[in-house]
Amino acid sequence: MNWDDYRFFLAVARSGRLSTAGRQLGVDHATVGRRIKALEQTLGANLFHRSPQGYQLTDAGQRLTDIAEDMETAAIGASAEIGGGDKVISGTVRVGAPEGVAAYVLAEAATEICRAHPQLELQVVALPRTFSLSKREADIAIAVSAPSSGRLKFRKISDYTLHLYATRTYLARHQPIKTIEDLKKVRGIGYVPEFIYDKELDYIPLISPAIKPHLTSTSVHVQLAATLADGGLCVLHDFMAAQYPQLVKVLPGDVSFTRAFWFIVHEDYARLERIRVVSDAIVDHMRRRLAAPGEGVREELG
Repeated sequence: MNWDDYRFFLAVARSGRLSTAGRQLGVDHATVGRRIKALEQTLGANLFHRSPQGYQLTDAGQRLTDIAEDMETAAIGASAEIGGGDKVISGTVRVGAPEGVAAYVLAEAATEICRAHPQLELQVVALPRTFSLSKREADIAIAVSAPSSGRLKFRKISDYTLHLYATRTYLARHQPIKTIEDLKKVRGIGYVPEFIYDKELDYIPLISPAIKPHLTSTSVHVQLAATLADGGLCVLHDFMAAQYPQLVKVLPGDVSFTRAFWFIVHEDYARLERIRVVSDAIVDHMRRRLAAPGEGVREELG
């Protein structure tokens, strides 16, 4: 029995595609295909239904998944026990996080971690979505909501705040904004409603159900860029807006949100030394960074 074959099997079972599994494993898709075929021949069973849409597990494949995941857990446990005393931190750790905190906070932590551990490969996957740790889309996830199910360990990292912002230039071109009602007279920027992946990010209805953004995007970076280009008013993280002196808080007494970042790791991986080291460094850095007073946003309107 070759554990490596089952590692290939799990990668395909979780991703549904040879190419995706190959990228995760660092090999080409043809190699993945050969390994899957060899495993099927060894077991005497078809493990996947093949189609142009991808690879779907057969009944036999579904049964094998539980067995393979138990093998994976044992392999991870062995690595944690035997390799735990090694002083050199190496290997790959993938961190999934929302793009805003990834760019403005996590990138700083990642740089420090890589500098301290040169043999470690740190992958930061910054996307506006949730990450499945059970499917090994990431080893660690930073999320805006605590998980409600799964074999996961999690802890709150820190609260963070958001306010409504616009550039001084944009505000100078319009009538003063003194009330929530005045927001109907200016252009709004926000998320595309049907693509909001977490209810904690649905800010606009909480300001006023009557307000409808004129420019929407799934990306907070696009929203920020549009705001900086004098495109309108947008709810932004204070730790992001603090980097741009041209941004001004609007109605800070009326429009203010407090949210939290959560650290999540699959319990199978929590014991690995490289995961522990990266986890502690990320949490410590984020707590320090988010607790630091903002700089750059010096004026408030409203």
